[in-house]
Amino acid sequence: MSKKDDMLAFALFDTSLGWMGVVGSARGLKRVVLPQKSKELVDDQIISCGCASGNHDPACFGDLPDRLRRYLDGEPVAFADKLDMAEATNFQQSVWQVVRNIPYGETRSYGWVAKKLDSPKAPRAVGQALARNPMPIVIPCHRVIDSTGNLGGFGGGVEIKEFLLCLERVSSINPLA
Repeated sequence: MSKKDDMLAFALFDTSLGWMGVVGSARGLKRVVLPQKSKELVDDQIISCGCASGNHDPACFGDLPDRLRRYLDGEPVAFADKLDMAEATNFQQSVWQVVRNIPYGETRSYGWVAKKLDSPKAPRAVGQALARNPMPIVIPCHRVIDSTGNLGGFGGGVEIKEFLLCLERVSSINPLA
């Protein structure tokens, strides 16, 4: 692997909810920073990922910033972007791939994800893998709830999780799915 493959690029952009950021490598998207009140708060998170401040390169991300803006404005948007999950465990990668396939506007339970992985006794491990999801929205972990229908946790806060589910007009929370 060359030095160029290791180089991280980022983009900062404004949305209707505040500033966001994305970080990527030559292998794909590595991180999505959820909306923050200031550009500086996003910049701090991007720098903490090991990204140099001079590597602002929105062109590396194509129309991803625009799709994230449209998603936050309530438009159903596909996020089939190539992901760099090199730092994730095999289990985390498996969980994140299953969750990527949960349709817009629908929810599934941690237990459902565990069963999809042929690990029916691992809903808690699924929750831990989702808690480490560095690419919220693109990997829609907000669509995973607990078996009682409660929202469960979310890295950006339960309020954001609830907001994203309302944005997608989730008609009912189905903990049995």
